[in-house]
Amino acid sequence: QVQLIESGGGLVQAGGSLRLSCVASGRTISIYPMAWFRQAPGQEREFVASIKWNGRSTDYADSVKGRFTISRDIIKNTVYLQMNLLKPEDTAVYYCAVGRTPYASGNTFAREYDGWGRGTQVTVSS
Repeated sequence: QVQLIESGGGLVQAGGSLRLSCVASGRTISIYPMAWFRQAPGQEREFVASIKWNGRSTDYADSVKGRFTISRDIIKNTVYLQMNLLKPEDTAVYYCAVGRTPYASGNTFAREYDGWGRGTQVTVSS
């Protein structure tokens, strides 16, 4: 079973940047799509970004397009989320997830992912 550990969260001012990392252990994630989701207090978990198993396509929520970039390093078994031009509404706990289906594209639905990290807090001050 895969274990995912997120890091890189913190407190940043609006307009700033953060880079989140998600390191996988237990099994390789190289043949699975990966994604980032986030959950703000009192709100449901929402899709942020996904990346195809081979890294050749990505997908983003409209709210982060042009500001966030998802990438993966197969050798390091790691997925990243570069977040630029952060806004207070980006404040949330960010989770990475590994897809259920190997050799698949990313997906926006949480049910399509069966491995989750514990999350990392991102707080953006105005």
